[in-house]
Amino acid sequence: MAKGSSINGNGGGKNGGNNSYTVTGRGEVSRAKLVKEVKQGQHPDTHIYKRDGVEYVRNNPNHDKPDNIND
Repeated sequence: MAKGSSINGNGGGKNGGNNSYTVTGRGEVSRAKLVKEVKQGQHPDTHIYKRDGVEYVRNNPNHDKPDNIND
């Protein structure tokens, strides 16, 4: 189970969207697989964002430190 700060986007998708993510301790995970895992509650501090009908993983807001997926 990964917290949001241990998930990073790899880009590579249309308009800079993430086709895959790197999860600390696991390596590269496809967008579809990670979205499914987030929906199952396996990754605290993350949520799903839908843009143009495509679902992406995003970190929940954290005002203590910058830890966005693409930072």
